[in-house]
Amino acid sequence: MDEVKDIAKDIAKDTLQAILPIMVLVIVIQLILFDDPFYEILQFIIGAIMVSLGLGLSLLGVNVGLVRVGDIIGSELPQRFSFPLLLFSVFFIGLALTVAEPDVLVLAQQIDNVSGEDLSKLVVITFIGLGVGVFMVLAAARVLLGVPISYLLIAGYLLIFALSYYVPPNFVPVAFDSGGVTTGVMTVPFIVALGVGLTAVLGGKSSLSDSFGFLALASMGPCCWA
Repeated sequence: MDEVKDIAKDIAKDTLQAILPIMVLVIVIQLILFDDPFYEILQFIIGAIMVSLGLGLSLLGVNVGLVRVGDIIGSELPQRFSFPLLLFSVFFIGLALTVAEPDVLVLAQQIDNVSGEDLSKLVVITFIGLGVGVFMVLAAARVLLGVPISYLLIAGYLLIFALSYYVPPNFVPVAFDSGGVTTGVMTVPFIVALGVGLTAVLGGKSSLSDSFGFLALASMGPCCWA
């Protein structure tokens, strides 16, 4: 319980440090631009307080729950499952994280609205999820096989740039945005913790260097898949 309190205090401090300068800047701008900005400033302060509370609770949940669960799952999977079943589990985790990621849902809804349902929300989420899942499998496999991450990153981005020449121009920004939204509040802490847990068991002496890079590969997946 004391550990949770310490985490909550650190998160509250970090949240205030992140939000307070923006609040001050926006209030100063409103004082300069508007003749009587009382109601606008009041609305902004109320909104900023709500955002701060929501952000703090979200970060607390991530640190107390998601990070620990990701680390535990990453450590237990290699010990309990065979390599093929391990890769299947990693793929399913990547797919499930994508479906639960708020940033992905927002992007998918916006694409659905702008495209006139030519690209439905379900299709966008499905392909982003498949991309994350497949490239998380590659990230896990490269730890066991000892493949340098630079090889996969170079090959992946060469593939992305090559594919960008053969798809309609409208799809290129959508594809890159699809990769960007995978770095949200749900996916980042869980994937990083999962990678640390996996490499602690599979990586051996190189576990420190192999613990990171899972997120970089996962974010490339939607770009290729989309």
